[in-house]
Formats: sequence, C-alpha cells, structure tokens
Amino acid sequence: MVALNWCKKQKKGIKLTEPNENLCKEYIINAEETLSILQDLKGKSNMWLATTKYYCEYFTVYALLMRLGIKSEIHDCTIELCKLLEKEDLLPKNTHIKLEKDKQLRIDNQYYLKNIEVKLNFSELTEFVLQVKKSINSLTLDKTQDIRNKIK
Repeated sequence: MVALNWCKKQKKGIKLTEPNENLCKEYIINAEETLSILQDLKGKSNMWLATTKYYCEYFTVYALLMRLGIKSEIHDCTIELCKLLEKEDLLPKNTHIKLEKDKQLRIDNQYYLKNIEVKLNFSELTEFVLQVKKSINSLTLDKTQDIRNKIK
C-alpha cells in the first residue's frame, strides 16, 4: 500500500482542487447507473461483474473526493485516502479494505482472465452508495476545510 505523502508527490497523485458539487453529482449518477448495470451482469461474466462492481464503489468514493475538492488519479492513492475518510466518519469502516480487495479481483479477472467468482451483495452495495451520499449531503464547510488541512 502507498502512503499519502508519496501520493502527494506524484504528478497524478493527490492534489487539492476546488470542491466541485457538479462533478460530485455526476460521479454519484455514474455509481447509480453502474448499480443498475450490475443487476444485468449477475451470473453472466465474472470479468465484467468484477470490473463493474469495483467501479461502482470507486465512483462513489470519488464523488466524495470531488465534493471535498480532492483529486487523485492513482487508484492506490484514492484507496489510501479512504483510510482518512473512514477515520473522519465520512466512509463506512473498512471501505479501503473492500476497495483494495475488489480492485485486485478486477485486475485478476480483467487482465489475467482468472474468471474468479464475484460475490455480489446488491443490497449491501446499494447501502454503501446511500451511506456515502448521506455523508456528502451532511458535509459542512468546516468539516471540508478540516479534511483538506489534514491532507495539506
């Protein structure tokens, strides 16, 4: 796993930007669209199921990052940010573990064609999206600034 300090030094790593509610909403829309696609994939393709499940989770987390004004184009750095956001009660506990596991499953099935079975609990994934949306909607300016200061 990478460290936040390493991520901040990378060209496409962690950068503070202006909080962007429009991009936040777009990423949530993408996560919700991905949820509906997942229903159609169940039992058809482990490769696409793994990929779609991971991106549903990733888009959801990235929506929160956009709302906070945090850009991260390196997936490992985004996952590392999850640890901080979990401590701040903005993400459910162990989100970083779930993302890391599902990222690896996606890589194994998509790039190495391992065809590993994907365990999908649709209601649990839907609840994850809803929990993060609730966190996004409850964010205050003070909380946003506090998290941004911790990243600086």
